[in-house]
Amino acid sequence: MVSCQCGCGQDDAAKKEALEKVFEQYRGTKGALIPLLQEAQEIYGYLPGEVMQRIATELKVPFSKVFGVATFYAQFHLKPRGRNIVRICQGTACHVRGAARVFQSVSEKLGVGKNETTADLRYTLETVACLGACGLAPVMMVNDDTHGRLTPERAAEVLEQYK
Repeated sequence: MVSCQCGCGQDDAAKKEALEKVFEQYRGTKGALIPLLQEAQEIYGYLPGEVMQRIATELKVPFSKVFGVATFYAQFHLKPRGRNIVRICQGTACHVRGAARVFQSVSEKLGVGKNETTADLRYTLETVACLGACGLAPVMMVNDDTHGRLTPERAAEVLEQYK
């Protein structure tokens, strides 16, 4: 069994089989590129180059078109991402209340910068323009959980809940 890079424990053969089922589902369907990319990313956790090449071959379109769509939309990722996605708000309310210090604290704790993933694939650190929770500023989300009124120390502590 050859495990994949994302650390999910699923072997490559199982992922290839799942991708083949997706191809069968969309074969001959116009406008299938984005749904295929979405499903492939769901299977692999990101979009490896060889998977995008396989999609291009299956759809009979140039690789450049597949790559162009994958890099245009923020929902697609070309590198493995962490099990826990940490998003730190940089909106006006959060900025005024110390979001930069919160980001610095989390960055130092994780040992990664903006849009980077820890070597153990546990965390991916991102910034966002607004999380829509201005009354709780500064705010960060870890996966689907919102954490507000953060201090740099508290933000670093919050990460301990997500191993």
